[in-house]
Order: sequence, then structure tokens, then C-alpha cells
Amino acid sequence: MNTERLIRVFPRRTAATPTDELAYTGLPDLFSEADRVHVSVTFTWDIPEAERLAKAWERIAPVEIGGPAFNQPSGEFEPGRYLAPGYTITSRGCPNKCWFCAVWKREKGQLRELPIRDGWNVLDDNLLACSESHVREVFAMLGRQRKAVEFTGGLEAAKMQPWHAELLAGLPRLAAAWFAYDEERDWEPLLQAGKLLDDVGLTAESRKRRCYVLIGFRGDTLARAERRLINTVEAGFAPMAMLMRDPKTGLQDKSWKRFQETWARPSMVWSRFERVGG
Repeated sequence: MNTERLIRVFPRRTAATPTDELAYTGLPDLFSEADRVHVSVTFTWDIPEAERLAKAWERIAPVEIGGPAFNQPSGEFEPGRYLAPGYTITSRGCPNKCWFCAVWKREKGQLRELPIRDGWNVLDDNLLACSESHVREVFAMLGRQRKAVEFTGGLEAAKMQPWHAELLAGLPRLAAAWFAYDEERDWEPLLQAGKLLDDVGLTAESRKRRCYVLIGFRGDTLARAERRLINTVEAGFAPMAMLMRDPKTGLQDKSWKRFQETWARPSMVWSRFERVGG
């Protein structure tokens, strides 16, 4: 039996951060004891803070620092270790090479299917790119969950097929299916995905169709961003504006931030959705 005491340290706390007694988001305290310490870093702008924490934790136990921020290929998914209970990852990587995404670089362009672990919030990079057998096994697992299922990792509309829509509609507890509208080429696939969902009864009125909309990238304007967001509503998806950050500092332009907040707060998004298209 492995009784190793592994402390995991995170530069910041989010909804996905583990909450057990061996998960820390700061400096060690008087009661900190460990055989090993892992400092896990998701965002590149948190690397300086992570390095500071790693140095501080060296007095407790040997320290390793890593995570997605360092573009290191990810290993097997271990429930509850680096993500809070309920989150699950059933595959790593994505076959696409989007300019704004580091996943394909980190995973060297490979898509790997992993052993399926129970959870109700799926964070796969591109679940719909997986084999049919894997996807069906994932949905079978999700169908057993007692909590509402979400796909916050996002589903690629361009890979959506009728049988995917049927699987979504067949889930006994679906909170939200998230898609993405990152570039202009995503528009037509999003429309088509909406039609497939309509066909199986997951209409706009179900409030289960959500969509991340990337804004604030180089060359973008407030007018163009607003048009994409309104287009998303008209396609039957409630949008969530995702504002680009500076990869080194994590900072966001203040004028863009004010605009983004009007398309990110749930109450405001739903009121706009109902007014314009839902």
C-alpha cells in the first residue's frame, strides 16, 4: 500500500482546484509535512509565482514543478490529484493546430485516448475527435453520474455528427454542452451543430447550448466581437466572451475587459439571449 504523502501546490485557487488537506495554494504552514511536493502550473503568467512557491516548499520536501504552462506532455489522468472531484479527462491532445492554442504543441500533434475515469465535468481538449467507441464509452460513464453533466472543455462543432447529438440528448442530466466560436471558419459548423441539436430536441430554449467566443485578439475590434456574439445568440447558443490575455503577464486590456464582462456574467448573458434569440 502506497502511503506516500504528496502535497500539491497551486499558484491560484479556481473552481477546479482540489480542496483536500494536501492541496495548497500558497506557502507552507507550521503543519506542512510531505514526502514530495508537486507545484502544478496551468497558466504561463503564473510561472514566476510558481517558482517562488517551489523555492519556499524546498524546506519541506523535494519539489517538482510542472504542468500545462511548461508545454509538457500530460500523463494519465488521476482523479482528484490536480483537479477537484467531478472533473474528468478521457483524452489528451487535438488534431487541429489553432494559432491561439498550445495543446497541439504540448501534445506534439497527437490525440491519445485515456482510461475513462468517472466524473461529470469533461475537460478533454477535443472529445469529438476521438474514436466512436471511446466517445460512446464516455457517454455511458456520464449517464451513470448523479450530478448534471457539463462539457466545459468544449466540443468542436465541425466534428459534430448526428450520433453525437443523439448521445447528448440521451443524457439523463445535462447541464450544458459548450462549443467554441474562435475564428470565422467556426461559424458555419456552429450553425450546423445547432441544427443537429434541434433535430434531437436540444433546442435553444433548453438553455443547455453554450458557446465560448474568443475576443480581443490582434486585429479584432469591439464591433466585430459584438457581431460574433450576437451571431452566436441568433444561432441558438448562449455565448460566453473569452478575452485573450497577455501570455506573459496574464493582463487584459481594460476597455476590452469592460466589454467582455457584459457578455460573461450569467444573468446578463441570459437576458441578452432571451431578448435577441432565445
